[in-house]
Amino acid sequence: MTAAAELLNVAQPALGVQIRQLETELGLDLLVRHSRGVTPTAAGKLLFERATRILADVEAAQRELQALTAPKTDHVVLGMPPSLMLLLGPDILIEARRRLPGVSLSLVEERSVVLLDAIDRGQIDVAFAWNVAERVDLQRIALLEEDLLLVTSPDAATNGGPVSLAQALGHELVIAGERGVIRNIVQAEARRLGLTMRLAFEVHSVSSMKALIGRSGGATIMPYSLAPREIDSGALVARRIERPTITRTLYLVRPVKRTGFTHEPEVLAFLDELAGKTLAAMGPFARPLR
Repeated sequence: MTAAAELLNVAQPALGVQIRQLETELGLDLLVRHSRGVTPTAAGKLLFERATRILADVEAAQRELQALTAPKTDHVVLGMPPSLMLLLGPDILIEARRRLPGVSLSLVEERSVVLLDAIDRGQIDVAFAWNVAERVDLQRIALLEEDLLLVTSPDAATNGGPVSLAQALGHELVIAGERGVIRNIVQAEARRLGLTMRLAFEVHSVSSMKALIGRSGGATIMPYSLAPREIDSGALVARRIERPTITRTLYLVRPVKRTGFTHEPEVLAFLDELAGKTLAAMGPFARPLR
């Protein structure tokens, strides 16, 4: 009783009077009083449990009522392939905070196939992804088309002019695994033309792939967006592939069955702006599709 009175900041006698008044009103003893203090009766325990629940409900009601007048916030999980992160950088989050005050944006950087799996599992709300097949459960918007280039070390580059796909495939290539979008594009086009792709190294990491090319004098077929700094600095040399040109397509994808964002127009406008910045950063190696 002494500790309770101190916690409630009331005098102990006053607390005792209030408890006895409550017992009189209920017609039940709530506490058993003895020389060592007090012990709750069965009625006292029941009242404590119910009162605790009632107070929790009151606090929850207060929070819900306050939320009705508070600004609504969207939490948007955006998937980005590594190539876009290389072009746009982590400043996306800073720009989102400035442009979208009602939105909390999270970024997931993964390969396109992984991003699509995450969308299917409900872990990502919307994603930029490459070469997405048409599906009834996905909304996809084609944004741009990017050229694939023959990329070599400076030592292996005989000139800076364009090459045919047959000439590009004359190199032993450092290329991604069989689930990679670019490898599938190259293999499909090679089969269509009756050409063979020769594999030097199978590498799943883009940074390791670029390092191998630079050190071994090897080559790969990749888009500009996977090596913008190395190509611009001359550490790697990129040559256009013609006869035929091979490309990949960037889509904005999200589930068809989805709950709309509270700030839907603002979020979509921001994503459209990111697509525009991506296109500008790719320069002459990409074209808009809308």
